[in-house]
Amino acid sequence: MKRTITKSLLTLAAFCFTSSALFAEDNIKNEFNPITTGVTSLSITPDARGASMGDLGAATDPDVNSQFWNASKYAFASSQAGVSLSYTPWLRKLVNDIFLANVAGYWKVGGGDNQAVSASLRYFSLGEITSKDYEGAVMSSINPFEMAFDLGYSRKLSESYSMGVVLRYIYSDLGFTDGGSSDRTKGASAFAADISGYFTTYPIIGRNECQWSIGWNISNIGSKVGYSGGNNPAFLPTNLKLGTAFTFPLADYHNLTLSADFNKLLVPTRPRSSDYEDNEQYEQALQDWKDMSPITGIFKSFSDAPGGAKEELREINYSLGAEYSYNQQFFLRGGYFHESAYKGNRQYFGFGAGFALNVLKIDAAYMIATAQSSPLDQTLRFTLSFDMDGIKELFGGGR
Repeated sequence: MKRTITKSLLTLAAFCFTSSALFAEDNIKNEFNPITTGVTSLSITPDARGASMGDLGAATDPDVNSQFWNASKYAFASSQAGVSLSYTPWLRKLVNDIFLANVAGYWKVGGGDNQAVSASLRYFSLGEITSKDYEGAVMSSINPFEMAFDLGYSRKLSESYSMGVVLRYIYSDLGFTDGGSSDRTKGASAFAADISGYFTTYPIIGRNECQWSIGWNISNIGSKVGYSGGNNPAFLPTNLKLGTAFTFPLADYHNLTLSADFNKLLVPTRPRSSDYEDNEQYEQALQDWKDMSPITGIFKSFSDAPGGAKEELREINYSLGAEYSYNQQFFLRGGYFHESAYKGNRQYFGFGAGFALNVLKIDAAYMIATAQSSPLDQTLRFTLSFDMDGIKELFGGGR
């Protein structure tokens, strides 16, 4: 009996998590050419602080969630340890059971202040998908998901520069079937690594001590993820992130930080049939793309766009953000994220606030999309963080 799958379009939207071609204007559809990857949930911002500033964090002050942005920042963390829990209801304008949950933490090791170990676990649920027959009777249901677990190590190489490395295990189970069979295939696994660096200095401007930081992170360098028993391999969302942040005092206890991040996916562009004279050339180019190794793909990603240098520049996303803090206890944040309309058309403002005590910090973020009909509009995030130094002081065991 033939089956129909409810919510399949919503699941596909959640998996891609971009506006995609559904919202491309007529005058750019011919040039609409987003980069396709597997396990796209790895690129979703997990924490409220980064999201509220337009999805940035490569060079901002270290916090518990630096594992996602730039693990090398942990070496400069002021606290000896911390842990956080973040929750993001996803695509709530379309469906109410898709979400991202993330747990992250770090610990300074070695008896000094120069190195740290870190870990995080993220779980992205694509909700429940039910299979029905022609009469509408439910035959079965599945709960596709993606997850990643990683361990990191960071160390100061000087008083102002640190580097970090993260090793990651990835598992993606989208509930695919083989050839229309009722038997589901197994999920796909992959391994990846991040390498990052962080530089910070404290220039004196006028009578004020400021802070200027630069950060970089190449994330998800690793194997392909092989869906359908390895017959349909996909590139991981390998990404190059560069960022800078500048903090200056407005008055006693009042600081303002201005930040910017730039991102480029280090993934080769999938060939399009419209770029080739005949189908044979296209099929050969497509096969070459499928057979390409991830490392080769990283280098090819800088020069393989069909539109040349103009299209390569379109692949660079940018984020601009600001954070105001009062006595490191109250925070107001805002930012903007921009992706070319030819490459996915994600464009939105982020806003948020945070409140910190000795032990506990609560952050919230809210997204307002500027791209027409974006399903990402009105996305909320929440993060709850615990400072282990604060817990020690609370129980009288401070350093």
